[in-house]
Amino acid sequence: FATVDWIDDAAKERRRLQGLWGHLGTRQVSLSWVYLAYDAAVSWIVVLLAGVLIGVNTAMISIVTEWLSDAKQGVCSRGWWLNQKFCCWEEADEACAAWLTWDQALVGGSSGFIRWLAFVTTGTAMAATCAFLVRGYAPLAAGSGLGEIKAILGGFVIRGFMGGWTLVMKSVGLALAVGSGLSVGKEGPAVHMGCCIGNVVARNFSKYRRSAARQREVISAAAAAGVAVAFGAPIGGVLFSLEDLSSHFPRKTLWRSFLCALIATVSLQAMNPFRTGKLVMFQATYDRDWHFFETGFFVLLGVFGGVFGGICIRLHLRVAAWRRRYVRPSDAVTEAAILALGTTAITYANVYTRADMGELLAYLLQECPSATALQQPSGGWGGMCDPANSGRVIIGLLAATVIRAIGTIVAYGCRVPCGIFVPSMAIGASFGRMLGTLAQHLHRTYPKWALFAQCAPDTPCITPATYAFLGAAAAMCGVTKVTVAVVVIMYELTGALNFIVPTMIVVMVARVIGDAIVEGGISEQLILLNGLPFLGEDEDECLLDTVAAAIMRPAEELVVVPIGISLYRLQRLLENSSGFQGFPVVDSESDMRLVGY
Repeated sequence: FATVDWIDDAAKERRRLQGLWGHLGTRQVSLSWVYLAYDAAVSWIVVLLAGVLIGVNTAMISIVTEWLSDAKQGVCSRGWWLNQKFCCWEEADEACAAWLTWDQALVGGSSGFIRWLAFVTTGTAMAATCAFLVRGYAPLAAGSGLGEIKAILGGFVIRGFMGGWTLVMKSVGLALAVGSGLSVGKEGPAVHMGCCIGNVVARNFSKYRRSAARQREVISAAAAAGVAVAFGAPIGGVLFSLEDLSSHFPRKTLWRSFLCALIATVSLQAMNPFRTGKLVMFQATYDRDWHFFETGFFVLLGVFGGVFGGICIRLHLRVAAWRRRYVRPSDAVTEAAILALGTTAITYANVYTRADMGELLAYLLQECPSATALQQPSGGWGGMCDPANSGRVIIGLLAATVIRAIGTIVAYGCRVPCGIFVPSMAIGASFGRMLGTLAQHLHRTYPKWALFAQCAPDTPCITPATYAFLGAAAAMCGVTKVTVAVVVIMYELTGALNFIVPTMIVVMVARVIGDAIVEGGISEQLILLNGLPFLGEDEDECLLDTVAAAIMRPAEELVVVPIGISLYRLQRLLENSSGFQGFPVVDSESDMRLVGY
């Protein structure tokens, strides 16, 4: 990895500005002022262009992903390019004659085996195609990319990681990976794609092409916009970039991040990919309040989020270490196909795992209709709103929680574009909805319990959807160890101001429990596992009472690699310096100017 010389970079920028202002003393004063105005405005132009492109790219991926997810279950007779929602736009899905499941389309009858076989076959084919494209054209597009972005923002250079070809393969591969049914999400890679767009736009302007500090500003702003469009939360995106990604976040970067997130969100809203007016599929609103006795249930949700996050990180690290040791890069297509085959074959049996995770969150976070509307035979999606189905719903959601947790631990990190934000939210929402349904069943069965004394008669007291909302926040915090940004993101998703305090409770409990199991979020742990260069802020290692000479090596013991070193000398150096993990690269042994590591 090459490092950025921030002092040299600042000196170059200072000389550039001196050259611009120096032209004011020439005869072409008017042209100099125009160029100075353009130089000042180009920062906002780059952020504006990046925001628009990030919003448009996210909208296109959302449309394609939704179509691919529905293509595993059927096809529209009105046009193969229509997903189920648009095919049945003017009629209920249950009574939509235009949408044909694969058994109806292939054999003209009802066959559960053909539906299962088509679901598994199409999902496996999508995953294999995704892995093939990524392996052959852009290997750096695999994974989430958050760890590498944190290293880049910290001052290290990973060439090709934010290039145009990586952006194309990440966008195409992400739609295929999520649509295949793998337990992966598209929200983490959305940050990587946003940074790619910001880098591609910025390098077309000489002001950014020659300054690493300027490029870091754009990448920080683009990362905030990526989170903003992923969750429909522009303020949460800025806070996420500040809290988790950026190691240097001055005020001007904050302003540009806010503008970029705003423009990206507006562009996504203008595209309206779901034709519902929502920025993301799983936005929801709540008009009911919570009761103080529910605090105990909220603490349980926080404990679950922390325990799940800690166990998920530990087990995933073991899976990642095993994958690095036994799975070769040439086996990427086989690995993705096997994972998709196993995932789709198992998840088809459960209605809560068969759906796309974004669609599942949309259903889990939705309140049940009023009591007068509960006379519908379906009782809501998956029977969740029918009191008679409480036992079946609790068992089904518990099974979905376990299945998705195992699938996420195994699938996250395979050589396809994959994220863990929405999978962790879906797992937490499944557990939360299960706990809320259990609490609601207890209230209906024993309404006179002292625990439910605050509940008013003949009115809904416990809302399982809010438990799903809080469970999603707890699980996301347990995996990422992000607190403030998660609270703001969940608020922007729902607009539930009265649930700010419960959200803070579950997030803080999840963070405390998660830190007791494993220190740091999953991106920090993967940075350490993959050997990425990253300078963290560990306050425990600050040696305030230690002088520099106590921890520094004498100059005569310093081993450096000068530019132009011969192969024979480099080989001897490696043989005689086995105790080191790396060497500083200098311009020459006389100059000793650091140029890399």
